Amino acid sequence: MAWALWSGGTLARQRGALALARRLLGLAAELGERGGDIVVRGYSLAGLAETGRIQGDYEAVGRLHEQLLAEARRRGEARHTVWALEGIAQMHRNTGAYDTAFALFEEAAEVAARADDRRGHAWALRGLADIVSVRDGDVERALALLSEAEAGCRAMNLSGALAYNHKMRGNVLYRAGRYAEARDLYEEALAEFRAMSEPRGEALARLGLAKSRAQLGRDRRETAAELADLYEVLGRIGLRHAQEMVARAQTEFGVAAEAVR
Repeated sequence: MAWALWSGGTLARQRGALALARRLLGLAAELGERGGDIVVRGYSLAGLAETGRIQGDYEAVGRLHEQLLAEARRRGEARHTVWALEGIAQMHRNTGAYDTAFALFEEAAEVAARADDRRGHAWALRGLADIVSVRDGDVERALALLSEAEAGCRAMNLSGALAYNHKMRGNVLYRAGRYAEARDLYEEALAEFRAMSEPRGEALARLGLAKSRAQLGRDRRETAAELADLYEVLGRIGLRHAQEMVARAQTEFGVAAEAVR
């Protein structure tokens, strides 16, 4: 029963039903602990931590990530160690602690490479590219890291990681003021996310696409309508951090007032 609940919770998270995911994964962790199954308990707690992190509930799941990292290190589980390092790194990145995040992503990349964890390695390289772009403004190094990650994604047919890679490439180009190139990457990522029914990725790609089009002269009212719709969509999914990103975009393009009306 615990494994069935874990499976349902994982599927719910992937489909954007984050409140349901937390409920099912919480039950799975409870049953796993009651039944003495440390594996399903660990997977369920990891799912809970990831769901909370995706929602932006860092205070609630930060300690859980640290606990799971300590357990993974103690048991020598490389893939779980990589997952926890990347989750903690992402929270630090999203709160502006770029140096700490970079060090954690760097460690994750090294552990993943030694363990031949290509998925984890691709995600770590993506995280490093993000920080190199936002902290250092080093576009070419960021793109090179993403190209290395993309090769790993294609070799393992990791469609989800590849779509997020393309979205991040769009982010890097957008920050560099290369808006037409960014638009094309966001369009590609959006199509990939829609093909796999990934609502979180789809919403984030739509945000990047809306911002790129606004920079390229899109009608102000269309930008306002797109961002207002995205704010509502992200609210329904439960992505608070992403909602804050939309609010910043509304302010950046001076359409916050239109979005409210």
